[in-house]
Amino acid sequence: MRIRLLYLLFVFTAMPCISQTIDGALKRFNSGSVPYISVPELKGSSPILLDTRKKEEYQVSHIEGAIWTGFKTFTLDSLQRQVPDKEAPIVVYCSIGVRSEQIGEKLRKAGYSNVKNLYGGIFEWKNQGNPVVDSMGRPTEEVHAFDKHWGKLLTNAKKVYHTKPERIENQP
Repeated sequence: MRIRLLYLLFVFTAMPCISQTIDGALKRFNSGSVPYISVPELKGSSPILLDTRKKEEYQVSHIEGAIWTGFKTFTLDSLQRQVPDKEAPIVVYCSIGVRSEQIGEKLRKAGYSNVKNLYGGIFEWKNQGNPVVDSMGRPTEEVHAFDKHWGKLLTNAKKVYHTKPERIENQP
């Protein structure tokens, strides 16, 4: 009972912190320590894309060609094997750009000199009508929306909030 009460208290006190726009959320939660790249700028370039969301989110959909790094599971050792060139253009993204900024900071601290954060993340990518693919590389309209509060910021996709165990088990 006590844990439930603490959870409810957290939920109700945290909800006003979640802004109603991507811009508002980024201004509230990010420091701007990693320069942003806009969706149109990304479309006109060919950087290494790093998806910093949970594996379940990535498996629902991701930007084609993105490498999954995770957030809590992220390690520099693993990335350095995949991306040894510290001058290579890298774009990190997550749902809207908060978690990816933290990963971008770690990359910059490790000496990666050309790191940018996708402004608005995969939500803004999809909101602007761009394609995403599932873990099998097939086009999909689904995007993991994290939860119903953050999902309000995703306006141009079929929102997925929970992944079914069979969906994850059947994915690489």
